[in-house]
Amino acid sequence: MREHRYSVEFPHSAERLWALMQDYDHWTQYAPMVIRVDVLHPGDERGNGLLRRVIYKMPLGRQGAALELVTDVEVARGYTYTMISRSPGNDQTGRVRLEPLGPNRTRLHFEERYHLEGIPWKWFEGPIYRFINKKNEESMRRLSEWLTLHPAYRPELVKPEPTASVWSRAR
Repeated sequence: MREHRYSVEFPHSAERLWALMQDYDHWTQYAPMVIRVDVLHPGDERGNGLLRRVIYKMPLGRQGAALELVTDVEVARGYTYTMISRSPGNDQTGRVRLEPLGPNRTRLHFEERYHLEGIPWKWFEGPIYRFINKKNEESMRRLSEWLTLHPAYRPELVKPEPTASVWSRAR
């Protein structure tokens, strides 16, 4: 089993990052591997139990599909997902967590556990996993870049910056 953890700070509110992460029609605009996302079941009012199919690009012009079950949803804070494999033992699990640091600063934490049982894929687990990690990290950076380039996207979720008090400005 391989595990990857990644954290990065972004100049956006957790609520705005969350909104884009839940807007599956926009995933293809910032996630370089994603071709499309189909919501098969929306889950409850918070998204627990959401079932999505992610169609993604693979090396050598191939395509893959991941069936993902979303659980442990905390709105604007994070969720857990399980990528359900056709073959028992090949499921992957992950967690996305948003940690507010200030009005428009958030640290995103991403973790994923990856395990392949079947041959010949098991032999190539290392290179496959490095490729996926690189693309996941690129997707997270591009998520933030996309929000920066599109200030009109959900502007109500941009929090006002605190202003200095009259007393501190007079000093």
